[in-house]
Amino acid sequence: MPKGYHHLTRDKRCQLSILIASKESVGIIAKRLAVHRSSVYRELHRNRRGSGYNYELADRFASKRRHRANHNRKKIKGPLLSLLGKKLNKQWSPEQIAGWLKEHGCKHTVSHETIYKYIWQEKRMGRSIYQELRHRGKKYYHRRNKTKGAGIIPNKVMITERPKIVEEKERLGDWEIDTIIGSSHRGAIVSMVDRASKLTKLAKVNRKTAAEVTKALVQTLKPLEACVLTLTSDNGLEFAYHAQVSSSLKAGFYFAKPYHSWERGLNEHTNGLIRQYLPKGSSFNDVSEERLLEIESLLNNRPRKVLNFSTPLEVFSKLSRGKRRVALRA
Repeated sequence: MPKGYHHLTRDKRCQLSILIASKESVGIIAKRLAVHRSSVYRELHRNRRGSGYNYELADRFASKRRHRANHNRKKIKGPLLSLLGKKLNKQWSPEQIAGWLKEHGCKHTVSHETIYKYIWQEKRMGRSIYQELRHRGKKYYHRRNKTKGAGIIPNKVMITERPKIVEEKERLGDWEIDTIIGSSHRGAIVSMVDRASKLTKLAKVNRKTAAEVTKALVQTLKPLEACVLTLTSDNGLEFAYHAQVSSSLKAGFYFAKPYHSWERGLNEHTNGLIRQYLPKGSSFNDVSEERLLEIESLLNNRPRKVLNFSTPLEVFSKLSRGKRRVALRA
C-alpha cells in the first residue's frame, strides 16, 4: 500500500465517484485506487460539495488550486527571491519575512502562505531550504509540564506578589529567566528575556548549580541594571540564591506557581527559539561565548510579529532612551 498523500488523476477521480455511489468504505476505495486512505479522505474533504461527489467538478477544483499555487510561486523571483533566501538563512520565519516586507514598504510583498508554498516546492525538488525553518517542517507539539526543582527554596516571593504592571508587558525591565540543559546534563544555558522588548540575553554555565546560575545572572544583567526591575523564574533549585540576585541587581525576584509554565510563557517560547540553534540532544560543552553572542544577535535582530515586525533590539533601544547608559551587545 502506498504511503503518504498522492494527488489523484482524473481517471481515479472517476473511479472514486463510482465507488462512493456504490457506498464502499474508504478502506476498500483506497485499495481499489492503490492509494493511501488519507488521499481519499483529503480528496473528499477538498473537492466534495454538499453530500455528493462529482469527479468533473472535483477535477476542476483541483486544477484551479494548482494554477493558483503556480501563480503564487511565480511571485517569488529576482530581488525578492534573493532577499527571501537571506532572511531564511537568518532563521526568520515566513510570517516574520512577510510582516517585515509589509511594514518596511517594500516594492514586492507576498503572504507568509506563499512563502511556505515556495519552501515546500523547493523541498519536493530536493532542496534543503526548509531546514532553516524553526521546526524543519515537522509538526510542533507543546511540551508537557514536568516535575522540576524538587526541594524547598527559602523565602520565596510568589508571582501573586509581583506588581500588576508587569502583566501589561509595556514597561521595560521585567525579565523572565530559565535554564536550558545540555545532553546528559552536561552544561546549561541561562536564558533571560525582557517581557516588553523581547530582548534575549544568554549565559553559559558548566553546572546548573545555584552558585553558578546566580553568578551568570548578575554578570549578564549588571550592565543593564537600569533596565532590570523584576525577574520571574520557575521553581528550580538553581534559583535558590534569589535574594543575592535581587540585592545585586536591585530588582524584585518572583517565582511562578509550580506547573504554571504559562506564567512565564515568553521565556518558554524564547527557549524554543534558542533550541533552533542548540537542539535537544546537543552537548553544550563546546558552545563558545562567540556562539552564544551570535545566537543572541540573530534573535535580537529578528523582526517579531508581536512587536509589529520591529526587532527586539530596536524596541529595547527605543524604550531605554532617557535611562542611565546601559551596555548592550548588538
